[in-house]
Amino acid sequence: MKLMRMPRILCALLIVLPLFVAACGPTDEPGPEAAFGATARADVQQERLAASPRIVFLGDSLTAGLGLPRPQAVPSLIQERLRAEGYAYEVVNAGVSGDTAAGGLSRLDWSLEGDVAVLVIELGANDGLRGLPVSQLRQNLSEIITRAQQRGISVLLTGMEAPPNYGIAYTSEFRHLFRDLADQYEVAFVPFFLEGVAGIPSLNNADGMHPNAAGAQIVAGTVWRALEPMLEKQDR
Repeated sequence: MKLMRMPRILCALLIVLPLFVAACGPTDEPGPEAAFGATARADVQQERLAASPRIVFLGDSLTAGLGLPRPQAVPSLIQERLRAEGYAYEVVNAGVSGDTAAGGLSRLDWSLEGDVAVLVIELGANDGLRGLPVSQLRQNLSEIITRAQQRGISVLLTGMEAPPNYGIAYTSEFRHLFRDLADQYEVAFVPFFLEGVAGIPSLNNADGMHPNAAGAQIVAGTVWRALEPMLEKQDR
C-alpha cells in the first residue's frame, strides 16, 4: 500500500532534517489610462473576493511556502485553480513557519474570522521533528477539527510523516493518527501532504525539505483533488 512505502520514500529526506522552521514586469511604462484600468480591475477583484466564502489553510512552513515567492505557495496555487475553474472562494494562507499543532490551535480563532467555508489543516510536521508525544498531537488536532465543525466549517485534514530516527513504533503511531482522526470526525483526508515530492531533490529547495515551485505545483494538485469535491457547485 502507498502509506507503507512512505517511510522508505522519506528516509533520504528525513535523515538530514534540521527543522521545518526555520517576474519581471514589462519594460514599457504603462500610460495613465492603462494604470487606472488595472487598478479598477484589481479593486473589483478584491471586492469580489472579500464577499466570497473563505478557504483557510492552517499550517506551518509547508503552507506558508518557505523559500518561495508568496504567489508560488500552495494556497496561492489553489486560489489560481479556483479562479480558473470558476469557483468564487477567497483563499487565506494562515501558514506560520515552525508551527506545531499546538501553535495552530492557539491562533485558530482569529484564523477563522469571516465567512470560512473550508479549513485545510496542514500541521504535525514540526511535532514529529521534535518528537513530541503523538497523544499531544492528536489532542490538538482533535480540538482544531471540533472547533471548526462547531462553526459549520468543512475540514480537509492532510497527513504527515515523522522522521525515522524516533523508531518504528513512533513513526507508525504518528502516521496512523491522521487517518484515525479523519475517520473519527468524518472529514476529507489527504494521506500525505508531500506525496510525490518528499525525498526528490529536483522538487525541493536546497534544504531538501520544502517544495520548490515545481514541487508546490504537485502538492497543490494533490490538495485540489481532495478539496474540489467539497466546493459548492452553485459557486461555479
